[in-house]
Amino acid sequence: MLYALDQLAKFLVVTHLEQGQLVPVLGQLLQLHYVTNSGAAFSLASGFTWILSILAVGVVVFIAWFSRRIRSLRWAVVFGLVLGGAAGNLTDRLFREPGFGTGHVVDFLQIYGFPAIFNIADAGIVAAMATFLILSLRGIGLDGSMTVSARVKRSADDPDVVPEAKSTRPAEAGKPAPKA
Repeated sequence: MLYALDQLAKFLVVTHLEQGQLVPVLGQLLQLHYVTNSGAAFSLASGFTWILSILAVGVVVFIAWFSRRIRSLRWAVVFGLVLGGAAGNLTDRLFREPGFGTGHVVDFLQIYGFPAIFNIADAGIVAAMATFLILSLRGIGLDGSMTVSARVKRSADDPDVVPEAKSTRPAEAGKPAPKA
């Protein structure tokens, strides 16, 4: 879904806008600004487009192989967003000018105050990373279960926990429990 949306949006931008053209969508808050990028985010590694292509192929292959282990819908969404984003930008690198494996990625979304212009594939990857952090911090495994350290510890305040009986005799109050 993300891949299809990304490719459709890029097709519309390339066919209806001139490179460098700005089109306000929500005033200056959100604008379409058609540019191409030979590098990674923030135009990093611009001279290494072919290496970025190889890395993207690696990501796509790894996710396809690893996906058999995922048993949680939330983790499936994370990996699906990364897969769609990586495949969307890889398609540009493989099939856009200047040539196979060295093509430039079409970027077109510009948010006021944000220092980069990006595309839908990039937004999907960022959303996946945010969700990855949330799931990891919450201790949710690939099968959807929570790790032991992430489970909420039950306390005497929980309505279904029966507190331990305390001795009411003063003589027994600080003595250790008898051994069995």
